[in-house]
Amino acid sequence: MCRINKNVILALLTLTSSAFLLFQLYYYKHYLSAKNGAGLSKSKGSRIGFDGTQWRAVKKFVMLTSSQNIPVFLIDPLILELINKNLEQVKNTSHGSTSECRFFCVPRDFTAFALQYHLWKNEEGWFRIAENMGFQCLKIESKDPRLDGIDSLSGTEIPLHYICRLASHAIHVVVFHERSGNYLWHGHLRLKGHIDRKFVPFRKLSFGRYAGAFDRPELQQITIDGLEVLIPKEPVHFLEEIPHSRFIECRYKEARAFFQQYLDDNTVEAMTFRKSAKELLQLAAKTLKKLGVRFWLSSGTCLGWYRQCNIIPYSKDVDLGIFIQDYKSDIISAFQDAGLPLKHKFGKVEDSLELSFQGKDDVKLDIFFFYEETDYMWNGGTQAKTGKKFKYLFPKFTLCWTEFVDMKVHVPCETIKYIEANYGILEE
Repeated sequence: MCRINKNVILALLTLTSSAFLLFQLYYYKHYLSAKNGAGLSKSKGSRIGFDGTQWRAVKKFVMLTSSQNIPVFLIDPLILELINKNLEQVKNTSHGSTSECRFFCVPRDFTAFALQYHLWKNEEGWFRIAENMGFQCLKIESKDPRLDGIDSLSGTEIPLHYICRLASHAIHVVVFHERSGNYLWHGHLRLKGHIDRKFVPFRKLSFGRYAGAFDRPELQQITIDGLEVLIPKEPVHFLEEIPHSRFIECRYKEARAFFQQYLDDNTVEAMTFRKSAKELLQLAAKTLKKLGVRFWLSSGTCLGWYRQCNIIPYSKDVDLGIFIQDYKSDIISAFQDAGLPLKHKFGKVEDSLELSFQGKDDVKLDIFFFYEETDYMWNGGTQAKTGKKFKYLFPKFTLCWTEFVDMKVHVPCETIKYIEANYGILEE
């Protein structure tokens, strides 16, 4: 039997140990570290997180919208919140200078953008280009609610939402339409019968559970995770709008049916009153906005919106509601400075306050203050001649946006219950 050289054995052991060590290093670098999110990419100069599915999806979408001049801006609540917390740092970040993916790589299923549809000129072919880039896209349309009262146009469909999926991440594009009153509106995301409910986890969407209305935002371009995107110039204001953005339409079909049964008053007197009432409502809205006071259409003005989508010509006044907790001590002086002298003041702030201001052409502005109890709301009434007080009860309600005489204004979301608390059961 030949003797084995000790030096050969030592060399083999050394070679085996080195190979095993190299394998461990390779395994850690390419498998364990990637799994834990701490590894570096294979490519030279790449950055932490920049090879993730989410960032790649957002990058491709930004490239697509930029190349096609599609007017989109970022509205994703989670990302806007993070940006707002680091706004000054983000503003000072130049294109390509970031070293890690801090915003677009936060784990989630969707990234939300808004599309300004009235500025979009080249919708044709957009799907084809997106699909060529690897996206699977879904277009959700529905009828334009503004055309419900017009026979020849009722049922006309408009795009409301686009959802484009790349691998496991999806881009949700909320289509914003321009509305009278200089605000933006988006529709409810309703899934029609042919749509695959498993295409994406729809219930996790931040937008689309109901129609929404937003102030038209001024935009700014910033660099986020190496990508140039547009965001609202005041992200805090946009974020504050989101939970209170629910929008309900006037009932255009029912209003048309109402006027088929009861002819509209188109006399000179009625037209003059509606014009004066609209101007008074606009002035009141401007004054209360300066004060930061929420208001909604109440009493006869709310009834006119609900039943006729217009001002009731024989009502002779404009009625608004305000929560007593929103009362400001300078509200009377603010209206007087706006040219609306105080006509009546009933009650006190702590008990059944009601204000009445005199507009031009004998059109009066009545403001009713609402008080909240455990199970109901109420506002007070005072008989002018006797001073006798009344307490009008309302079921609890929340506020929704609507459009009325070319304005974005609030009405109670629970409109029917609110109106019937005022006037009794309505006839359909």
